[in-house]
Amino acid sequence: MVRWKSGDRVTLPFVCGCGTCPQCVSGNHQVCDRQFQPGFTHWGSFAEYVAIDYADVNLVRLPDEIDFVTAASLGCRFVTSFRAVVDQGRVSAGQWVAIHGCGGVGLSAIMIASALGANVVAVDIADRKLDLARSAGAAATINAAKTEDVVANVFDITNGGAHVSIDALGSPETCFNSIANLRKRGRHVQVGLMLADHSHPAVPMDRIIANELEIAGSHGIQAYRYPALFEMIRVGRLAPQKLIGRTINLEQSLEALADMDTFRETGITVITEF
Repeated sequence: MVRWKSGDRVTLPFVCGCGTCPQCVSGNHQVCDRQFQPGFTHWGSFAEYVAIDYADVNLVRLPDEIDFVTAASLGCRFVTSFRAVVDQGRVSAGQWVAIHGCGGVGLSAIMIASALGANVVAVDIADRKLDLARSAGAAATINAAKTEDVVANVFDITNGGAHVSIDALGSPETCFNSIANLRKRGRHVQVGLMLADHSHPAVPMDRIIANELEIAGSHGIQAYRYPALFEMIRVGRLAPQKLIGRTINLEQSLEALADMDTFRETGITVITEF
């Protein structure tokens, strides 16, 4: 049966699966043994045409109400945050959730956790990003550059620590704080990538053991989980388009990519002109 035809509006996860390895068979395409990532492991980044292996496994049909710019902003930030908050974090209404880092991933996580009824504490070093975090649903904010003890502040705001905490940035400091600010039997989700010298950070193992903390990684999302996200968008519980900071052309992307390490941008930047 032919599932796709020319002109279909589609998107796909940034981590694509083969559909037949043990991980995919168990439903975990995001950690496929033969995974491929267009623009990372395969050609396809910033291209007019992209060849996708195992299309029936990985392509996702876009609902008519989601425009292309919003769809582009979903991956990998918003959908990655969706899995981190909903599937890995198992966030529920009434819980306190700490989000460390208010870039695209963090802001997405804030919006999703808030939509689930959680109380979110957003942590960042820039007031303008914390302002955006509040507009995305954060109940409280902490400027890590202006406080001596982020963990103590989280404990004070949440009256005993976060139930779930997410490192959406990926640094030794944010990873440590995200684990340390959990209440007993809390859950830490590592979303921010830990690369090079940061790939083996120190963690408060004494707290992990004594407080029976859970540590989980989160890596992308499966194609079949998109409909749950789309439904929340359709009914108005999520509005990812509100997190789009600006749209640029391909030439402007050269400067934007080089500037990413400065963390000066607020919201998600989408390339719309090639």
